[in-house]
Amino acid sequence: MGRVNRGVSAIDLFCGVGGLSHGLQQAGVKVVAGFDIDPRCKYPFETNIDAAFLEQDVRTVTKDQLNRLWEPGSARLLAGCAPCQPFSPYRRGQDTSQEEQWSLLEEFGRLVQETLPDLVTMENVPRIVSSTVFKAFVDTLKDSGYEVSFKSCYGPEYGLPQHRRRLVLIASLHGLIKVPDGEYREDSFMTVRDVIFALPEIASGGADEADPLHKSRSLSEINLHRIRASRPGGTWRDWPEELRAPCHRRASGATFKNVYARMEWDKPAPTITTMAYNFGTGRFGHPEQDRAISLREAAILQGFPPSYRFVKPGSPIEFTPIGRLIGNAVPPAIAAAVGKAILTRLNESETQGAV
Repeated sequence: MGRVNRGVSAIDLFCGVGGLSHGLQQAGVKVVAGFDIDPRCKYPFETNIDAAFLEQDVRTVTKDQLNRLWEPGSARLLAGCAPCQPFSPYRRGQDTSQEEQWSLLEEFGRLVQETLPDLVTMENVPRIVSSTVFKAFVDTLKDSGYEVSFKSCYGPEYGLPQHRRRLVLIASLHGLIKVPDGEYREDSFMTVRDVIFALPEIASGGADEADPLHKSRSLSEINLHRIRASRPGGTWRDWPEELRAPCHRRASGATFKNVYARMEWDKPAPTITTMAYNFGTGRFGHPEQDRAISLREAAILQGFPPSYRFVKPGSPIEFTPIGRLIGNAVPPAIAAAVGKAILTRLNESETQGAV
């Protein structure tokens, strides 16, 4: 291949609101386009990433389409996070054998084979590593001439204020690029306090006039009593008996200690899910205020800057769709580390005349 002298241009498959793209941009990678089937992703992707958004099923994306989007003369990066619900830890025990989403990683592999980009990166849930579809994807990459590295990455080690693990893969036609280790250690992990303490105080069901996304879901009267009886890092066992739900009184309730619970100020947050705005679905209570975390707080804990825009000004703030967009996003901090590793390796190769 010719010598690379104009940086890296990336196309983001399954781009969502742009978490992966935002991280790559932070590292210095130019993102030229993103594909997603969800029209709600158009505004946040175009507004924050300033790149073309194509509302399209990846199964209909063609080789010619991608080749027209990459910048001529650049190192071409194909990136993406195929929807991973069949492998989610929240779906253990369910039959996912007929999931349509199993084929999306195969489509990613198809596009790699057809376009042979210089670089490929993928992010997903760690459990996918033992699946036949992931092993087939890796085999496709190797058979196409790529050197492949992948590992489970722990979010706090990359500056993410959240206990989240993700599988990250980097494949290269220009020599092995190892998935980087994180630079943070336990005594320097980013915490809930570090990133959301300064946000304006709001009540249950309230919103900040200056930032409509800083809005919390209304709590029922019983849940207001429950959160008032909760301490940071505690469980429902801290409540008086009359506040406990029937499920807590059953033996199986002992396994759900992290629902109806508050976060702790001086630790990373729990994994931010698509329902992180709901006090009853996890440890999503604010450490101090009597409410669940707001959508803005969920986005910040997912690694987005406070200024990241998810909906057009004046649009209604709907918890379910916006929560889904935030919870499904790739944490930008991990993507930024990947982008830096790629650029460092390519710069070394260019200096040595190997690219």
